Amino acid sequence: MAEMKTKRKIRPRVAMPAQDALARSGNFHEVALGYSPEQALVEAQRCLQCKNPTCQSGCPVEIDIKGFIAALCDDDLAGAYDILRRTNALPAVCGRVCPQEHQCEGACVLGRKHEPVAIGRLERYVADAFLRQAAESPDACRAVTDLDACQPKRVEHRVACIGAGPASLTVAGDLAGRGISVDVFEALHEPGGVLVYGIPEFRLPKDVVAREVDGLKALGVTFHCNWVGGKTVTIDDLFARGYDAVFVGVGAGLPRFLGIPGENLVGVFSANEYLTRVNLGRAYDHLNHDTPAFRARRTVVIGAGNVAMDAARTALRMGSSEVSVVYRRSEAEMPARREEIEHAVEEGVRLRCLCGPLAFHGDNKGGLNGLTVQKMALGEPDASGRCSPVCLEGQTEHLPCDMAVIAVGTRPNPILIEATPDLGLNKWGYVQADKDTGETSIPNVFAGGDIVTGSATVISAMGAGRRAAREIARRLL
Repeated sequence: MAEMKTKRKIRPRVAMPAQDALARSGNFHEVALGYSPEQALVEAQRCLQCKNPTCQSGCPVEIDIKGFIAALCDDDLAGAYDILRRTNALPAVCGRVCPQEHQCEGACVLGRKHEPVAIGRLERYVADAFLRQAAESPDACRAVTDLDACQPKRVEHRVACIGAGPASLTVAGDLAGRGISVDVFEALHEPGGVLVYGIPEFRLPKDVVAREVDGLKALGVTFHCNWVGGKTVTIDDLFARGYDAVFVGVGAGLPRFLGIPGENLVGVFSANEYLTRVNLGRAYDHLNHDTPAFRARRTVVIGAGNVAMDAARTALRMGSSEVSVVYRRSEAEMPARREEIEHAVEEGVRLRCLCGPLAFHGDNKGGLNGLTVQKMALGEPDASGRCSPVCLEGQTEHLPCDMAVIAVGTRPNPILIEATPDLGLNKWGYVQADKDTGETSIPNVFAGGDIVTGSATVISAMGAGRRAAREIARRLL
């Protein structure tokens, strides 16, 4: 009798421990609690260690996913962290906020018949565990943390980054690791860009971002805060000071509005303003910070992307007893990550789908007290493949509210663009940059992230930064 070929039994994916929904809706502590060492090992052992790791091709920064998971299985935490840091300057960040389900995990071979390996959760575990171990036993981790810092500095080469978001941080980390001097100029008082002003504490704790920035400082990156690109520092200024190349990573932080009546009422905010007050201004930590924050009983958030979910969940934690997300299409078309939508609903956010905003209404003191929405239905698919919303004539609804947050996208901030007339723009007003190198219409000026693509993901911005850094290094070294 022929010997039967045994099949490997595939374990179910290890669930991520999380705060209870009722408890977390009242605090800003991190929702996802992270794997224990035992959970991380069990999940890592689900990896098939494919000969052709398609997961890596799905990663915008080309992490050696197979390699870092193999090191984790071998109980080599430092080795796993080293592999991550070779291509990813912010592993603790990416493990928390990247849409892995559409990228590395979406390309995982195991995911064809089973749940994919939880690559993002393992990345987060490795970064957190290693940095925790490094803090407790710095000598034991020095070989990894000092690996790049010990390289001789090539002080004759200098690169400047304008903006300190994920694209610029990636450029800075990559080039500093190669011995190139990097200065980062940031308009706000704290580096991190959208990582600190946009993403709430309960999704990405500020100390996690600070640790990643400290790692770049250890490599020799110098940060200059309160420098506004296009005002206090320009591209021409930087070349005049002797920089060999400039990377523009200023994001797209100018909010879009709806153009409907009542948008100027007290209580109507852009998501940028609302989240910046709470996050960068630390209004969520009212016992230690005096940043004023608008308090509301009933909040509506218009939009259905990740920013809208962040705003809705933040409003709950800031004291709103009722929070609704208003969206023109159905829940199936919502662009936010599925995990973020599920977390929002678990916490009590109400999804009001197939509703389009018509007008805000106010009281006799100029304060918001309601929103009228138009009932919608789904029509034919549009160019993006999503079904277009169609108005149901005569069908409207009045939603009582005393705060509204508009989260329908952003535009490029014009300050740096207007100060640099030679910078080529596309028809939407974003900077034109070569997709392979990031170079703009100005020689040795590179750009990446939202200022090029419009609102996108942290990891796509980092991918753009990595490509630009590769080209800058090729020219300088």
